[in-house]
Amino acid sequence: MANCGEPETRRDLRVFEDKYELTTDLAEYISQLSESSVNDRGCFTVALSGRSLIRLLDISERTYCGCRKLSEAPYKKTVDWTKWYVFWADERAVAKNHVDSNYKLTKDVFLSKVSILSNHIFSINDNATVEDAAREYEFTIRQLVKVRTIGVSESNDCPKFDLILLGLGPDGHVASLFPHHPALELREEWVTYITDSPEPPPERITFALPVINSASNVAIVAIGEENAMAVQLSILTDDGKFDACSLPARLIRPDNGKLVWFLDALAASALNDNNGEPDKL
Repeated sequence: MANCGEPETRRDLRVFEDKYELTTDLAEYISQLSESSVNDRGCFTVALSGRSLIRLLDISERTYCGCRKLSEAPYKKTVDWTKWYVFWADERAVAKNHVDSNYKLTKDVFLSKVSILSNHIFSINDNATVEDAAREYEFTIRQLVKVRTIGVSESNDCPKFDLILLGLGPDGHVASLFPHHPALELREEWVTYITDSPEPPPERITFALPVINSASNVAIVAIGEENAMAVQLSILTDDGKFDACSLPARLIRPDNGKLVWFLDALAASALNDNNGEPDKL
C-alpha cells in the first residue's frame, strides 16, 4: 500500500440544523464560486459526484431540497450557465439511460432545468469498456487543460477544476475511491477505473486522488446519522493513530485549494462527543 500522507489544508466546517438549510447554503456557495471563476477565467469547471449529492441540486424532490436551489430562482436567472463546464468525478459503467447512471440522474434533476450548453457537458463514453472509457475521459480532460478551459495545478501537471463536489459514504469513500482500494495509490493517472466496487454496479470510473486534491475548491457533503462516524473519523481522529487509507475522505486535502465540509446536524452528531458542540449556521 502506498504511503497515504495527509498534508495540511485550508478547511471550513459548516454544520446546519437540517438538510434544507444545508442545501440553501450549498447553492449560494456554488453560485459565488461560479461568479468568481467566470470573472477571473471566463468559465466555471465543476465535477459532480455521488447520487445523494446530485439529488441535493434538485428542485422537484422535496425530501432533499429547501426553497432555494441552483435550478430555481434566483440562481436560475442570475448564474451564467453558458460559462459552466460540467464533469463527473465518478461514474458507473452503465448506459446513459440506465437507472444507475450518474449522468442520467444529473440530467433529470438538474441539467434539464438550467441552460448549460450541451457541448459543455462531458459524460463518459457508455459504449466503451470501462478501461477505455476511463482512458478517453482522461484524454478529453487533457485536451481541455491544454487550451486552459480547465486550469492546471501550480504544483503538478494535474487539472485544476474550479470546484469538485463530493458526497461521503458511511465507509468514508468519496467519488469511487473505496477504503484500501489500489486506486488510492495512483499518482500518475488522472482518471482510473475499478471493476470491483463494494457497492453495485461493480464497474466505475473515478478521478484519482491527485486530481481531486489539485482542485481550487473541494466540497464534501454528508447528510444523515449513517454518515456520522465517517465524518468523525475523517475530521477528528489523530493522524498518527489512524490508517488514512482505510478512510479515503481523510485523503482529500487540496494542495493549494480550499476544502469545505457541509454537514447536517445528524451527520455532525458524533463531533459533539469529541470536540464540543459544532457551530451551526
